Amino acid sequence: MIQTASGRMLNFTVEIAASSEQRQYGLMFRKEMAEDAGMIFDFGQPRRVTMWMENTILPLDMLFIDSGGTIRHIKENAVPYSRAIIDSMGEVKYVVELNAGIVRKFEIKIGDKVASATVTRKE
Repeated sequence: MIQTASGRMLNFTVEIAASSEQRQYGLMFRKEMAEDAGMIFDFGQPRRVTMWMENTILPLDMLFIDSGGTIRHIKENAVPYSRAIIDSMGEVKYVVELNAGIVRKFEIKIGDKVASATVTRKE
């Protein structure tokens, strides 16, 4: 769930990529994804994260989230198949990938909050 600064609550069904292998594979080779679907990458500890879109068919919006669930950086419309590095621009613990256009459609912004079983669990 994402809570925007305007108070809007957005619900998504996300797959969890917690292991190194799951994070490396991510959403590669997927040809479609429901509008309310996505993937959350759990990096275990806060750190600077870099990602790319090689072998990823779907254009994606990426939300870079700190350990408290706050969105710290957003990459909209990541280009399919690109090897360009997408940088978290600081320490994050999670990345949520959604279909491209979701950020703009629902006006998701830096500072908005993300809550899920993964993000809100106690260490």
